[in-house]
Amino acid sequence: MQLLYIPWPLLDTEAAVDCPGTSFFSHLLEWKYLDRETVSATFIDSSGQSVLSQVVGTSRNPYCGYEHQTLSSQERVEEDSLLTALQWQMPDVGPVPFLQSSDPSSSYFVILNSAAFFKVGSQLEVLVHIQNFQRKPKKYGGDYLQARIHSPKLQAGAVGRVVDYQNGFYKVFFTLLWPGRVQVSVSLVHPSEGIRVLQHLQEEKPDRVYFKSLFRSGRISETTECNVCLPRNLPLCNFTDLYTGEPWFCFKPKKLPCSSRINHFKGGYLKGLLTAAESAFFQSGVNIKMPINSSGPDWVTVIPRTIKETNKLELYQGAGTFPSGYYYKDQWRPRNFKIRQFNDPDSITECLQRKVVYLFGDSTIRQWFEYLTTFVPDLVEFNLGSPRNVGPFLAVDQKHSILLKYRCHGPPIRFTTVFSSELRYVANELNGIVGGKNTVVAIAIWSHFSTFPLEVYIRRLRNIRRAVVQLLDRSPKTVVVIRTANAQELGPEVSLFNSDWYNFQLDTILRKMFSGVGVYLVDAWEMTLAHSLPHKLHPDAVIVKNQLDMFLSFVCPLET
Repeated sequence: MQLLYIPWPLLDTEAAVDCPGTSFFSHLLEWKYLDRETVSATFIDSSGQSVLSQVVGTSRNPYCGYEHQTLSSQERVEEDSLLTALQWQMPDVGPVPFLQSSDPSSSYFVILNSAAFFKVGSQLEVLVHIQNFQRKPKKYGGDYLQARIHSPKLQAGAVGRVVDYQNGFYKVFFTLLWPGRVQVSVSLVHPSEGIRVLQHLQEEKPDRVYFKSLFRSGRISETTECNVCLPRNLPLCNFTDLYTGEPWFCFKPKKLPCSSRINHFKGGYLKGLLTAAESAFFQSGVNIKMPINSSGPDWVTVIPRTIKETNKLELYQGAGTFPSGYYYKDQWRPRNFKIRQFNDPDSITECLQRKVVYLFGDSTIRQWFEYLTTFVPDLVEFNLGSPRNVGPFLAVDQKHSILLKYRCHGPPIRFTTVFSSELRYVANELNGIVGGKNTVVAIAIWSHFSTFPLEVYIRRLRNIRRAVVQLLDRSPKTVVVIRTANAQELGPEVSLFNSDWYNFQLDTILRKMFSGVGVYLVDAWEMTLAHSLPHKLHPDAVIVKNQLDMFLSFVCPLET
């Protein structure tokens, strides 16, 4: 679902690809020869001066003062527009008691433009009225809703666009895309009172997922905590990437040098983040992803259009079409692209013959590797001795000259154990790829950034985008595909770390930052929300299959 507010002030700024000043990088490269054990609080600014970290930085976010990346004017305008657009409109009402918060069981929706029959392509409008647990109408907005239309017998579904009128009323707009009986479903993902808590955690508790590293030399070993930002009251090991400037720190071991780091792994999740009053806004079966019922009919009848009307309707479908697609007979049908069905292993083999495929990112794109190696017998996984579910992974089809690689993105990454030597940033990996007509790159990077302020994710995508642009400049025939975020199952604890509300923000940023760059988009967000299956961080096989049909259709499009 795309959730828009009126007005929607995001500027369609041209993607900025300027590199930081050469003086910064030349001094940064010189810096790597310094004794890292003695510079725990020392950084190099853009003029090459060695200064204390506490007084360096251009970040406007107060969570950390380390940032030494200088933004160009274009990048600053883009970041400002992104952050402005994602400012969730919250009422200034102060603390709200639970009984006065949004109650999905008391709320309802009605179909506004009810008619005996609708035609395919018509717009359906639904009005949602939110009430509290005292069954009184709410006078302000800020709730996070998801909505879809579906026809279970046809295995069809599509998402709707939600508009918040900031007075307790919301309107949902649907495009009716198939004939038959079409049902409306609306859910409250989080009440506005819960969103306020999530906002606070995003800005004030970016360390609520913490990481660790093992340091070892001979018989001595120590484990310390690591993160994007750490308090400066203890000496730190600075593992900021020398090429991208991506920051990463660990507390310095007491007896060992920073160079003795062996691995990286997820430490855990902070507990006790909420007060008792705040916890009331995060209750399974009460106010997390709960259905809102209709006060009248929740379905309409849709009839086909004539051939002439259908051709006229298709003229208006193009880039930026909403929704981007829909399910029909459990097959995803994008509205601005002709998708192919890769229903047997031979069709996939034929498409990928003589190609090198790179999959970079989190576990949601690792699913693609697992699906392909399971479904295509000739793609044989080569045992690299990598940790399970971590990688890197490699599969080869020697007969058809297919090479398939998966590698996880750099920290923050919430995997069990990643060896330090295998911690690679996607931008750096892209810079090592020659590219060409037989090179395919797919990237999914979102879930592990949900706990951080948005500037952290924007910086990571900026580095990846710069590397993608350079790759396409030197090898224009390279196919680059971006997999978007997806919805997932939510409970009281998961909501504080991986809420759909966090991931909706990341998804919006990703789409805007890669708009016009020359990459293809697999809309995993709509593909999970539109389907009848329960939301999962790792969607079921039928959804993954549709994602790969889309991906492979970009690699091997229908001949027209």
